[in-house]
Amino acid sequence: MSVLRIGTRGSALALWQANEVARQLRALPGVPTVEIITIKTQGDLNQVVPLWATDGKGFFTAELDRALLDKDVDLVVHSLKDLTTIMPTGIALSAVLEREDPRDALVTRGGVGLKALPQGASLGTSSLRRRAFLARLRPDLEHLELRGNVPTRLRKLDDGGYDAIILASAGLKRLELADRISQPLEFDQCPSAVSQGAVAITIRDGDAAVGRWTTPLDHHDTRVAVTAERALLRRLEGGCQVPVGGLAKVDRDQVILRAVVCSIDGKEFMRVEETGAVQDAAAVGVRAAEALLAKGAAHVLAGVQAKRAAAASK
Repeated sequence: MSVLRIGTRGSALALWQANEVARQLRALPGVPTVEIITIKTQGDLNQVVPLWATDGKGFFTAELDRALLDKDVDLVVHSLKDLTTIMPTGIALSAVLEREDPRDALVTRGGVGLKALPQGASLGTSSLRRRAFLARLRPDLEHLELRGNVPTRLRKLDDGGYDAIILASAGLKRLELADRISQPLEFDQCPSAVSQGAVAITIRDGDAAVGRWTTPLDHHDTRVAVTAERALLRRLEGGCQVPVGGLAKVDRDQVILRAVVCSIDGKEFMRVEETGAVQDAAAVGVRAAEALLAKGAAHVLAGVQAKRAAAASK
């Protein structure tokens, strides 16, 4: 193999992630030439439909998966939170890079925090998770749709379209825009999306020639944490557009997972915490999901899915 071709979306953040993978690959002794190939996805082309109204499956990944399976690229770099919890046939999750800050970030035009926003202020986000958890803290806020890449969303805020928006802290930090963060939102305020802040590398299942280069990039503690988080989401049968928060951390030989489910209006809220051995990370995620279901999470998520189905049918 003389060239390793990396497939990626073309946004500034996606390219940052692809270039970071390329940088780490090039640091390996004997690595082939590394090239980056940009591919447009449905999520890039369709900037009209709210993210929460889609089924979430493959919206930002299907075209990249196809290019990988068709051997147009050798590996693909994703934001791990965009990937389905069950990998498509023929594709394997080869590596997960060390995680950046998993928190959400509030960005306001005046630089004020959440409590200081005026009554009825407009908040831009297309995430049902963010809407639900913010509804608990500030039920007076007006939620408006917000689509586009990170620079586009910031420009819409600066142009006066919103009083505040919510973005992932990881994306802002990676694009050297951390100074735009008005307030980082802690897990107890706005629980992080499963796998938020983690970068994933996928390859063709069984492709040892590519896997020998990508496997060394796998970060152990991050992999353990997201394994627990993704098992939680898989058991809840939720996609990336449901109000589920999950964040795991590794403490020596243990993985600790905090998980939360919330209704869209913020009125129903349930949380659990589960701990287990790192080698049992997936089981920890399943136990957390079962505990949430025992508290009534199925009813809450069914309501969310009904709302999404109604919106998609219009």
